[in-house]
Amino acid sequence: MKRLLMLLLCCVPLCTYGQEFEKKVYTATRTDTPPVINGELDDDAWLQGNWEGDFWQYEPTEGAQASQKTEFKLLYDNSNIYIAIKAWDTAADSIVSRMTRRDDTDGDEVMIAFDSYFDQRTAFGFSVSAAGVKGDLMWTDDGMNEDETFDPIWYVRTGIYDWGWAAEMRIPLTQLRFSGEENQVWGLEVMRNIYRHNESDLWQPIARNASGVVHNIGLLKGLSNIRPRTLFDITPYGVARMETYEAEEGNPYRDGFDPGGNIGLDAKIGVSNNMILSLSLNPDFGQVEADPSEVNLTAFETYFREKRPFFIEGKNITSYNLGIGDGDEGNDNLFYSRRIGRRPSMDYSPGDDEFAWTPSFTPIIGAAKLTGKSAGGLSVGAIEAVTSHVNTKVYNSVTGETSYVTAEPLTNFAIGRIQQDISEGNTIIGGMVTSTIRQLDGSTEDYYHKSATTAGIDFTQYFGDMNYIFQIRTVVSNVTGTEEAIARTQRSVIHNFRRPDAEYTEYDPGRTSLSGFGGNLMTGKLGGNWQFLYLSAWKSPGLELNDIGYMQVADQYLGVGVINYNIYKPFGIFNSMYFGTNLIHLNDFGGNLNVAGISQSWSAHYKNLWRSFLSAQVNTPETDNLLLRGGPSMKMPGQLYIGGGINSNSRKKLSAELDFSLHRTFEEVMTRYYLSLEFEYRPVNTLTVSLEPEWTRTMNNMQYVTVRSVTSGVYTPRYIFASIDQKILSLSLRVDYNITPDLTIQYWGQPFLGSGRYFNFKHITDPLADRLTDRYHTFAPGEIIYSDPSYLVDENLDSWTDYEFDNPDFTVSEFLHNLVVRWEFLPGSTAYLVWSQTREYYTGDGLFDFSSQAENLFTGTKPHNVFLLKLSYRFGLR
Repeated sequence: MKRLLMLLLCCVPLCTYGQEFEKKVYTATRTDTPPVINGELDDDAWLQGNWEGDFWQYEPTEGAQASQKTEFKLLYDNSNIYIAIKAWDTAADSIVSRMTRRDDTDGDEVMIAFDSYFDQRTAFGFSVSAAGVKGDLMWTDDGMNEDETFDPIWYVRTGIYDWGWAAEMRIPLTQLRFSGEENQVWGLEVMRNIYRHNESDLWQPIARNASGVVHNIGLLKGLSNIRPRTLFDITPYGVARMETYEAEEGNPYRDGFDPGGNIGLDAKIGVSNNMILSLSLNPDFGQVEADPSEVNLTAFETYFREKRPFFIEGKNITSYNLGIGDGDEGNDNLFYSRRIGRRPSMDYSPGDDEFAWTPSFTPIIGAAKLTGKSAGGLSVGAIEAVTSHVNTKVYNSVTGETSYVTAEPLTNFAIGRIQQDISEGNTIIGGMVTSTIRQLDGSTEDYYHKSATTAGIDFTQYFGDMNYIFQIRTVVSNVTGTEEAIARTQRSVIHNFRRPDAEYTEYDPGRTSLSGFGGNLMTGKLGGNWQFLYLSAWKSPGLELNDIGYMQVADQYLGVGVINYNIYKPFGIFNSMYFGTNLIHLNDFGGNLNVAGISQSWSAHYKNLWRSFLSAQVNTPETDNLLLRGGPSMKMPGQLYIGGGINSNSRKKLSAELDFSLHRTFEEVMTRYYLSLEFEYRPVNTLTVSLEPEWTRTMNNMQYVTVRSVTSGVYTPRYIFASIDQKILSLSLRVDYNITPDLTIQYWGQPFLGSGRYFNFKHITDPLADRLTDRYHTFAPGEIIYSDPSYLVDENLDSWTDYEFDNPDFTVSEFLHNLVVRWEFLPGSTAYLVWSQTREYYTGDGLFDFSSQAENLFTGTKPHNVFLLKLSYRFGLR
């Protein structure tokens, strides 16, 4: 199903104005004898109603007659909708039936989609592969966005026969959202994918150059005297946990073995047919899969994807993207759910006779979420969560006493989001508010904001059958706290209020609150083979989102002019081709142009189902406000980026993808190479093995190290830089063994080897000098001496150390892997068996040596193992 939907989503908004097809109408039949769902279609119930066919190709030849016949029938009663689909095939032995995970269907498949709101913007999709693997998702914004976290409770079986294959579905009305009208009219679409032909067929034809999806699908009539039914599911769970690791002598918190367990309750309650209240008491929000390893030498926080089901379900409603581009991953956003239940943020360094222990994550006492969309087009999303006070336990081995130090305060998180569709979705008005409130004491009040509030209003207007758009989002923020807490925020590299050459900001250490504003804009032509858009995003110096949102840096205005051209008509060896040009400028709030650039991109899809892409960007010389991390602006040379890749036919048993990039800063400042090669192998239809080695090499002559002050009595900052030779090698292995659609075994492992060797240390002297070499001074041999583990600097050669800093060299070796056995023994009821292991080995020599690092990883350290057994059982009370 993902392939079918991505095909629609990729093609729809970028083509010429859509051809209008007459809307088809299907009339459902009420039944008093519901069919048994077994994939055989042999019940007497299927003698009722009419079979509907007449499918047309969407791909590869738009508007052509489908190569194989497809028919469907739809029945209903007061509780369910029943669907039968006959996928006729004149070469039934060529049907591709691949066992995969839910929502990752592969091979031949069919799908039915309902616009049960009949708002012509939202649709619920239910698909199944010939192997019987489910896929489900929700379209929003007329099909421009998709939510794959939509996981309703529904039932399906398939069967392969000599005439083709069949799918039989039962979808409870509790899983759909619709009005209480006596006679219903819904939107309806039925799709089929014939894998071996790369063919996608639609019941209701939709032109590839259409401006949207949902408003173009057909009509479902005949539904009468059905009433919206509310959901009431309760799912208690229990977890047994055991951890093993290397014991530390004398440390009572690390004896090598930690058993444990937990119980809790999740519930989904239908406040109405359209609104779902999700509750979690003592929730288990642990992640099944670990975050990938990384080496981050920047001043900015890495964005990690959310993987906890409670937060990813319905995330399209609770998102408020403030970045540029599609999607929310890595973009500035008012809500970043990884803040809730994060690792405690206050570190404690134990003394010589002390041992300390801090929990890995902040426990969530409880959480509630309300999401839904009314029949009148009002979307609502609200989340309330409370995380507990977390202490670091400190044991003194001399006195035998145990003390407690706060690691994370008790915190309340709340968000609210609404959007109202007007004029059949051509106008959308919405808003969002967030609130973070902490219970602080004397030990924490200078480190955290007491409260943080953000609020935003957004407006979208489509014109010309949704071929043109004007969209704007705005936001204001306010944080409060002690003078020291707010001063910390002002001094942070995100806000940089103490930058000495920024006359438009004022650092005030006496403040007890800080406010700011921001937003983004998109306007221009969406439809057509040509796209012309202007995108922008702005963040004032005082904007602060990071208590519950995500923002890397403030004090920016980023603007991008977009020109795209798409060719969707096959020609030569190509199925389609894309060209794109971006004109980019970045300013600060002082009106200064920091950098400008131009980028070009090209991609092509071939008739043999291969794909390739290339991109390049050139930037002008830059005035970087962030490089000195709180210091003045610094001039840097221009940059060049080149990237590309090629993908082979992923439908083959063995497929591959090659990606590469080259990033250079002129005047021999920095060169970075990246190479990735991914292989995917399917020896049988139930097993998929993928292997992805990645290599990165960075040679940077202007790598930030630290800031120090000359010991002269007056604060005289020295911004220390160096050359670095950084190497990173990783290898990701993923194995998916799908025994049945409901029983899967998944393995993911990643050895990660990295190193960074620093040399040619220097300090910044005149960051705005015309010549690069005049902007810094490289330490001569007599000015800097290495005395393990620090570098000692004597600038004036008077034999007295002016300042010192730690050796920044590093060598890191990690191996993360986990094995997950998942069994959905009843719809909504699951059992998990998880084994997760971490191996880590660190040195400070800065040398990259594959053999010695791999040996140290497996012989120089003992693994940290986590074993989990989780059982949840769903009680459907309605």
